[in-house]
Amino acid sequence: MKKYENFCKALGNLKIGTQLEPPYTIVEQTGIVGLFEICFEQSWKLMKELLELHGRHEASSGSPRQIIKIAFQSGMITDEDAWLELLEVRNLLAHTYSDEQTLDSIRKIKADFVSVFEKLKNEIDDNWLL
Repeated sequence: MKKYENFCKALGNLKIGTQLEPPYTIVEQTGIVGLFEICFEQSWKLMKELLELHGRHEASSGSPRQIIKIAFQSGMITDEDAWLELLEVRNLLAHTYSDEQTLDSIRKIKADFVSVFEKLKNEIDDNWLL
């Protein structure tokens, strides 16, 4: 499944990026943020496809927020609040030019968000792949 492969590759790349330590160069900051954004995009698109394949047809035209809610209702994810925070940070990063906000987001990505993506991967590996 291509979306699963894309998500796994994005997660692997993000994990490599989060091994960097501060102080970050502007290129490193931009890279970590970009890898997070790609991983988030791949994750919700994978959730959407798998939900549809498992009969949740309301996912066919959903936004990322709607897909997160359906994934939570379906048991694909267990922490809806964490996923909504990922969405919020992704949206914030797309429009921020503040180094302080960027660095705060990178700290969250490293401390919390990588593990949220890993939990999704484990759940999909165990219960959702056809």
